[in-house]
Amino acid sequence: MENYTQKSTDFILLGLFPPSRIGLLLFILIVLIFLMALFGNLSMILLIFLDTHLHTPMYFLLSQLSLIDLNYISTIVPKMASNFVFGNKSISFIGCGFQSFFFLTLGGAEALLLTSMAYDRYVAICFPLHYPIRMSKKVCVLMITGSWIMGSINSCAHTVYALHIPYCRSRSINHFFCDVPAMLTLACMDTWVYEYTVFVSTTLFLVFPFIGIACSYGRVLLAICRMHSTEGRKRAYSTCSTHLTVVTLYYVPFAYTYLRPRSLRSPAEDKVLAVFYTILTPMLNPIIYSLRNKEVMGALRRMIQRICFLKL
Repeated sequence: MENYTQKSTDFILLGLFPPSRIGLLLFILIVLIFLMALFGNLSMILLIFLDTHLHTPMYFLLSQLSLIDLNYISTIVPKMASNFVFGNKSISFIGCGFQSFFFLTLGGAEALLLTSMAYDRYVAICFPLHYPIRMSKKVCVLMITGSWIMGSINSCAHTVYALHIPYCRSRSINHFFCDVPAMLTLACMDTWVYEYTVFVSTTLFLVFPFIGIACSYGRVLLAICRMHSTEGRKRAYSTCSTHLTVVTLYYVPFAYTYLRPRSLRSPAEDKVLAVFYTILTPMLNPIIYSLRNKEVMGALRRMIQRICFLKL
């Protein structure tokens, strides 16, 4: 299967699951994680939409994060699962381009959205009196729209370049999805210029936002320490620690993967790291935000009570 010639336009995704019982167990685990991610993110979107107590900028941004995560994991896992079940690891040239485009668009949009969410918490805690102005509905819409547009532009540039590279080696991509850096190893031309653009793009979309988030939370921690109300301090710390956990789980493995030069990368390590930001993070985000957030848990209880009341 791996000996595809240059005449073939299909790629082969070698996948994540080894052909053994361990592979089958991993497959079942990934499918369960996928179902949990679908249920968790859909529930979060519906909960925020239906409960008026959650109609605030913070939860408006959170609903967008759930929407991105829902599409993010759906871009990767269904194709990976079908390849394993049917034993057909091929993906068309155009299909690979679409998968790469959506992956990069959603990945870039999520990175920028997490930055917007950090800014929201920064303004809410450090400048509470200015919050209604700085985080108005118009500002939220601009933040979300900007995240999607910038993610799409970045993705389009990378995908178009990847689709125009001449591939003259094996068509086997040693990954479980069409990751552009993994595709570059199959190119029959020097791609150092493009690798430099990947470095720049990663710095703009991941490193700078992460530094900005870290600095803003430094200010937030100082503001929390100065709070007189113990309850207010606990609430602010809980909200910020939740977001910081989500940010770390997403940014660190993503940035580590894309900032390393090709000589220091290994396909096995890249696949393990990719599992974190493509599969685990979309599943963990709704869990982290619901279990550690009293307002979300309160909205969930109200929704359950409403459903039980309707049944009666």
